[in-house]
Amino acid sequence: MKKKGQVRNIGLARAISKFGYCSRSRAAELIRAGRVSLNGKIRRDPETPVLEKQNGIAVDGKLVEPQDKIYFMMNKPRGALTTAADEQDRQTVYGIMNDSSTYRTTTKRLLQPWVAPVGRLDKASEGLLLLTNDSEWGARIAAPETHLDKTYHVQLGIVADEEFVQRLVGGVKAKDGETLRARQARRLRAGQKNCWLELVLDEGKNRHIRRMMEAMRVEVLRLVRVAIGPLQLGDLAKGKHRALTSDEKRMLDRALRGIL
Repeated sequence: MKKKGQVRNIGLARAISKFGYCSRSRAAELIRAGRVSLNGKIRRDPETPVLEKQNGIAVDGKLVEPQDKIYFMMNKPRGALTTAADEQDRQTVYGIMNDSSTYRTTTKRLLQPWVAPVGRLDKASEGLLLLTNDSEWGARIAAPETHLDKTYHVQLGIVADEEFVQRLVGGVKAKDGETLRARQARRLRAGQKNCWLELVLDEGKNRHIRRMMEAMRVEVLRLVRVAIGPLQLGDLAKGKHRALTSDEKRMLDRALRGIL
């Protein structure tokens, strides 16, 4: 266990990521390409040990400095990808943010500061998405083992009865044999041929809800994430984003501390 005040060694790629310069995977690419130096010497191993607060790292000859930590929330529209680029030139969350002068002027250090999605929403899913350059904080929010609640509103192509809803809480065996469940489930409203459910997950495994519905042979018409822990999507318009308020950031931090 790290003692208070103790400085530890970490991998070079991780150090770059912790500075908020780019993701760890992108940092590893830069290192392998010979674009990263440490104290004036080119390093090609992403795991090269460096001090946690090492300040002799440079990319393309420019010193990497710690960036101000920034935290955004977005109402991701359906069809937008959470990748940095797409070979088919489809819409991405980065394209959405780059169109906004708010994002470009958030920090004085960089014109367009790097941020990464906290967890994922697949192309067909929509709703609350967090983005940050604080990689460790993002990892804690997204990690299944933290059991931070994520709340979804899901429109199904059936009129679900109470038995169906309770099966989601009791557990559904996916096609790959894994048992998936919702921590809470309730019906919000129903029409003649479809209905909306509210599902609360505290694990958030890959395609968790869609895999449950696939196993039950039910079509998912819409899937909207409306809350992450105590943070609500609220009235943020589709395709829009904004910085978290200091109160919202503290609220999420308190939720993490309460779980951990």
